[in-house]
Amino acid sequence: MPHPEFIERLQAIAGLSDDDCRQIAALPSTLRQVADGEVVLRQGEAASRCVFVVSGFLYQARIVGDRSQILAFHVPGDMPCLHTLLVSPMDADLVGLGPSIVGSVAHAQLKQLLDGSTHLTRAFWRETLIDAAISRQWIARLGAQAALPKVAHLICELAARLKIVGLVTDGCFQMPMTQRHVADACGLSIVHVNRTIQELRHRGLIAWEGNEIELLQPQELQELADFASDYLT
Repeated sequence: MPHPEFIERLQAIAGLSDDDCRQIAALPSTLRQVADGEVVLRQGEAASRCVFVVSGFLYQARIVGDRSQILAFHVPGDMPCLHTLLVSPMDADLVGLGPSIVGSVAHAQLKQLLDGSTHLTRAFWRETLIDAAISRQWIARLGAQAALPKVAHLICELAARLKIVGLVTDGCFQMPMTQRHVADACGLSIVHVNRTIQELRHRGLIAWEGNEIELLQPQELQELADFASDYLT
């Protein structure tokens, strides 16, 4: 069955009924462990199953010129390749970020579920629309926003997405991304990212030790980032 955090995610964005939740929970699925840096699905691969994140994190990336560009981070509860139900080839690599557990559901099973429920079709469609909204935010900020608010916005977004599935405690969350991942997501050099994170620390906005990030002044961080979470639900 799909992990409860996937159902919780859909519940948060679409208001599922008890019957909706039972139908999703009854989907046949398989789980597997994914190592840090392991490719789950490759760019160009014709996917026959949709992947969902049970624990840990994934990201999507492709090589552009001579560097890797991270296109998205995926947190527990996400189904990163839902679009492959209709557009099968992957347009980027789907990669493990830290040790993770992912599940997968066959396209045929998902299509059968959605064919029988207009409400669930709308819920899954809304999920793909939110993915698209996140991508538009990233594109706009990649080209137009300075480094400090850009990195602040990424942190705010990840915190908000993890809060939806109950993985933020007292402003703290676990996220095993390195400064290289931040650089590849924000189109910055590692040196620039290092300086930016140090500035956020110096201002007392965040604490970042190992895999743990703490929002010390979340309101001030959101104002710096020009962050509003409405596009996430």
